[in-house]
Amino acid sequence: MFLLLKKPKERKYGADGLNAVIMAAGRGERMQPLSSEKQKHLLKILGKSILEHNLEQLDGLVGTAILVIRPDERCKEIRRIIGRKYGGVKIKYALEEEPLGTADAAKAALPLIKERFLLLNGDDLYSRDDIKNVLDKFPCILVKKVEQPKFFGIVGVANKIAESFVEKPKIPTSNLANTGMYYLPRDIFSFSIEKSERGEYEFTDYIKQFIAKEKLNVQEAEQWIPISFCWHLIEASEALLKKAGGANQGRIDENCVVSGNLLIGKGTIIEKGTRVEGPVYIGKSCLIEPNCFIRKFSSIGDGVKVREGATIDNTVIGSNTEIGPKCLVADSVIGDNCNLGAGTTTLNFNEDGTTVRTSAKGKIVDTKRAKFGAVIGDKVKTGAGVIISPGKKIWPNRSLPDGQRVTEDIR
Repeated sequence: MFLLLKKPKERKYGADGLNAVIMAAGRGERMQPLSSEKQKHLLKILGKSILEHNLEQLDGLVGTAILVIRPDERCKEIRRIIGRKYGGVKIKYALEEEPLGTADAAKAALPLIKERFLLLNGDDLYSRDDIKNVLDKFPCILVKKVEQPKFFGIVGVANKIAESFVEKPKIPTSNLANTGMYYLPRDIFSFSIEKSERGEYEFTDYIKQFIAKEKLNVQEAEQWIPISFCWHLIEASEALLKKAGGANQGRIDENCVVSGNLLIGKGTIIEKGTRVEGPVYIGKSCLIEPNCFIRKFSSIGDGVKVREGATIDNTVIGSNTEIGPKCLVADSVIGDNCNLGAGTTTLNFNEDGTTVRTSAKGKIVDTKRAKFGAVIGDKVKTGAGVIISPGKKIWPNRSLPDGQRVTEDIR
């Protein structure tokens, strides 16, 4: 079967006729405990959810975004937060009734899409420039060079045209990873595909059939940030802050030492003797008490209180969390509405110099990071002097007594 690919019309960014389909139905099990009680796509970096970051990049480039979600309470939160319009992008919703794989999820949007559509993952971060480049090369797939291709779907390329696709190859023939962004004809769903070995319908099986019959242009990404594991939020915070400018809408008292770009929200107060080493994001209505140290690449959500003498280093903190006096929180991810008692410490490296390992979906995985602290779910409370070993996870709504040393995950 050959698909009819009409000659592309002159690109009119933001035209109502172009749909973006955003996959936002997945549970994000590898992101637990952060995704235990909320959709992964709603986890925040620099004050905005992953989903909102992508919608910002699409604003002005597409007319409508179709969010593929599930008909359950967790996805109702996406509807509540995003609504029917985001900036200049109209929002529609398609329901994946049951989890049957990425191909089935994408096909749920079929009644809403027109002649061609842009497809992207709702839990990875893409850049506006890369989206523009993809939209100028119909049909197109976005790829990115990676250091360890055996962990990705790899695209073989000849003369900037995709010629093969292999999922997690044992012997890679390329280092160009599939980013999950495509600009494709609606008729791609005319192909017949079968369930994969893991019992799901894979969208990449549509791609394999497509490139066997049609030319698929390849665009290499300048910035793609896959967010599959908890530590990727730390990496995303760093990447976004490196590109962000500075804007201070809060108040910084005298005798503070500040450097680098600071993004500080309205109503935030940074009290005397505190040192802030940018780039750093601090949201709205936060209080940073005297003699604290906020180190670069940290992202602190709205309504956070950092008590006197605490240190925050390269850490992502959710909204309305309190970090107690003299806490040391480094290379960690902390959820919403947590309360860390005085002197709580997240250890962030192994004494033997090995990279930090952590748990994900019941397996132990190597983060490949020399420094990685704790992952703490929403509404966790720790007593005074709690010490958490590198890579350990604490599930939501747990309370830890004074002086506890956490050497295993706490569920």
